[in-house]
Amino acid sequence: MSDPASASGGCLCGAVRYRYPLPLGAANYCHCVDCRRVTGSAFNIGIRLEQALLQISGVLRSYSHAGGSGQAVERLFCGQCGSPLFTRHPARPESVWVRAGGLDDPALVQPGWASWASQRVAWAVPPEGLTEFPRNRISHF
Repeated sequence: MSDPASASGGCLCGAVRYRYPLPLGAANYCHCVDCRRVTGSAFNIGIRLEQALLQISGVLRSYSHAGGSGQAVERLFCGQCGSPLFTRHPARPESVWVRAGGLDDPALVQPGWASWASQRVAWAVPPEGLTEFPRNRISHF
């Protein structure tokens, strides 16, 4: 088990590794169509980090696509194996969202809420009692 005061993770092939020197904040489930497609799953679980503190080694590639707000959302993935790792949004340029699936210690993930519950597939049910928002929790996304 890793130190809860920091977090580390990486891609499937190990070519990209990252470390975050602070405890992780609350994670969010996102049920939007874009997150389902980019993860190949029923939802994404992401955790917002301060981009300036995130230490990354390896080569990332990116893909930008207009999100629900019409602004370009940047998806970052391993340039070698294609593992999706991070997301950036222009409304929060100081932040990056790390995908929980790449963390070395998944026990560090503490779900806080679910976004885009209006697009959730019926069989993908988040933990009981989790606050759900029909769209984004923050209106400018």
